[in-house]
Amino acid sequence: MDSLTIGQVSARSGVAPSALRYYEEQGLVATTRTPGGARRYPRTVLRRLAFVRAAQNVGLSLSEIRAALDTLPEGRPPTARDWARLSRGWRDRLDEQIAALSQLRDGLTSCIGCGCLSLGRCALSNPGDVAGREGAGARWLSPALRRIPPVSNAN
Repeated sequence: MDSLTIGQVSARSGVAPSALRYYEEQGLVATTRTPGGARRYPRTVLRRLAFVRAAQNVGLSLSEIRAALDTLPEGRPPTARDWARLSRGWRDRLDEQIAALSQLRDGLTSCIGCGCLSLGRCALSNPGDVAGREGAGARWLSPALRRIPPVSNAN
């Protein structure tokens, strides 16, 4: 069989059919249609979906993932060499996230450390509720930890 149905792709990849349709809408995967309108996916979509899942685990947004996939030759699934080339640029992001998480972990036992609850009293990081004057939310939390995780229907 040269192509897979949406159910087969979902079963093989672990990506929900609704997410597959969304990924198609977002330009992450391509399909063809049968005369009756049913989606058919090339087998190479499985490699592409593995790439999407791995990139999401790094913290990339779907638009960043699409931009990375757009650098590949048309119709060819990503290879290990492609992943190595593209992921080199993501190492700095991961290093930043690791450093921010380490700092957060190390500060857990002494205080909340970031003003994220806009505490009225915090002798260490937020005396006089300085963070509260700047607005609600995690004002001093590392930007790497403030990123909104990508929404994924593929869980």
